[in-house]
Amino acid sequence: MDSLAPILQRLVISLPAFLLAIILHEIAHGYAAYRLGDDTAKRMGRLTLSPAAHLDPVGTLMFVISSLSGFGFGWAKPVPINPLNFRHPRRDDIIVSLAGVTANLGQAAIWALVAWADYRLVWNTSWGVALGTFCALGVAINLMLTLFNLLPIPPLDGSHVAVRLLGIEDPYLISRLAPLGFVALILLLRSGAFDRLLVAVYYPALQAVLPVEVLYSLARLLQR
Repeated sequence: MDSLAPILQRLVISLPAFLLAIILHEIAHGYAAYRLGDDTAKRMGRLTLSPAAHLDPVGTLMFVISSLSGFGFGWAKPVPINPLNFRHPRRDDIIVSLAGVTANLGQAAIWALVAWADYRLVWNTSWGVALGTFCALGVAINLMLTLFNLLPIPPLDGSHVAVRLLGIEDPYLISRLAPLGFVALILLLRSGAFDRLLVAVYYPALQAVLPVEVLYSLARLLQR
């Protein structure tokens, strides 16, 4: 039971930042699409902060399971987009695809600023350490979502950008390739290639935007 307590604590602490990260990611997709001529997400009630409208059962379960071994990671239900409604399909699809990761980068920047303010002002207090560690967790989650979603593998956002930059006009190609994309993602994760990407990009990014002491506190939380 004692070994379960730190895991549950880590899950509870990370859940708010995780929910905010995936919900704002999907809202950003839907809002960008709405501004560019497609109101599908708006009509289906997906431009809301309510978790009930966005939670994906499998993605949420994945977050819980991955939290048991350390860093929690999962996903929300994709916002419905109809690219046929875009005024400029190629440009607009790229903008909508990048809106989600832009939302995550924005959240990471805000969490990092609060973490630095916390470190400068109140890090020598117990609640200051707790707040700074929570902010670092927000940075870590959002940077992970950014990196993951930029992979050019269907149905991730990076695949939409790659297809459009290659000049492919078929708006439903990504949907058809999604089953193969999931296989590719599994192979990527199992092969260790994604781990090498983390070492090359993700960890240096964390080190660049967070104080070392705050990173150490985050590492201790994840290793409990």
